[in-house]
Amino acid sequence: METNTQRDFDIVVYGATGFTGALVAAYLHEAYGDKINWAIAGRSKSKLDEIKQGLSAPNLPILVADSDNTDEMTRLAASTRVVISTVGPYARYGTTLLEACAMEGTHYCDLTGEPQWMASVFDRVSPMAEESGARLVHCCGFDSIPSDIGVFVAQKTMMEKHGVYAQNVSGRMGESKGGVSGGTVASMLLAVEQAVEDPVARKTLNDPYALYPPELDPGGDGADQRSARWDDNFGSWTGPFVMAAINSKVVRRSNALASLLYGADFSYNESQLMPSRRAALLLSAGMIAGMTALAIGPLRRFIAKRLPQPGEGPSLHERETGFFEFFVHAHHPTELTKDVRIVVRGKRDPGYGATSRMLAEAGLSLAFDDLAVEGGIWTPASALGDHLVARLATVDITFEEEPAGGQSGS
Repeated sequence: METNTQRDFDIVVYGATGFTGALVAAYLHEAYGDKINWAIAGRSKSKLDEIKQGLSAPNLPILVADSDNTDEMTRLAASTRVVISTVGPYARYGTTLLEACAMEGTHYCDLTGEPQWMASVFDRVSPMAEESGARLVHCCGFDSIPSDIGVFVAQKTMMEKHGVYAQNVSGRMGESKGGVSGGTVASMLLAVEQAVEDPVARKTLNDPYALYPPELDPGGDGADQRSARWDDNFGSWTGPFVMAAINSKVVRRSNALASLLYGADFSYNESQLMPSRRAALLLSAGMIAGMTALAIGPLRRFIAKRLPQPGEGPSLHERETGFFEFFVHAHHPTELTKDVRIVVRGKRDPGYGATSRMLAEAGLSLAFDDLAVEGGIWTPASALGDHLVARLATVDITFEEEPAGGQSGS
């Protein structure tokens, strides 16, 4: 159901004055310019004017709207076909806009990696989106597009080659180079704070099936990997991957939204490839120590002051010289020789140079592609699928099959 074709804009980037939002705006201006009808939005007119000047885009429309103001969020949502939101932490700043998009039939995508927030709004927002036709898609950045779309491509390849889907899939983070922004730090710290203070949020963060539709029974996956383990398929030691906590939940939700296409017993796990057992043990110990420290309020506040602040992030050189690789290994149900491996490779640093393009292309897909799904809260794979794979190839993010056995090279 398409309900929002008669709008002032095709796309509005909300949070365009933030670090990632400015990168999304810069990409849209550089790649599309006036080929699409778009605008930037945020709380501060003066900062939005600075973004326009920096882009040398004097005719770019700006919308001033506060994320806490329901009327302003509603007007913003009603003005556009798609909202791209970069305003995090979403648990603090994202709910009013999400609800407005759901009510107004406005398609929406964001960068959240906050499962506790996503789970808290599903019951209230999903029925509104289903009624209005709004397609709402979370996690359209480095978390969780490489994992979610990677599994989608691996399973599609498995079915095309062997006529079955894999019941067990492994995601492995390979080599990468990039920096961290203050916005990401703020979201992580808020998640830790909520986990410490709110039993519901803590349960959600620890539940592998927290993003499953409530009418479905959970599968058999347990907690994400927290220790050093040897992986025969990659000939490599592995350690815990910090983004597994959100990525694995999103992948499982994609299967659920596809009517359990991969089976009710579908299993997914995710970890980081490491060069040695010692390195894997050090990573595991470091993550445990870090999370323990962040759980202590005074220590968390002390650490937070020394981390990048909102608005800060990696330099242009760091973004442009960064890269990432992520492997998805789909296990054939009966024959090891028929396993399928997809490697996801991206130029530019994963968190910002690549993520800003992932998010922008997700928004463009919502605006212009002929998507099969109707209104509701979706994942990147379940809503955008092949359309997004094709779009990402144009921004140096590829999903390619490689031999499924032996050393990964990491």
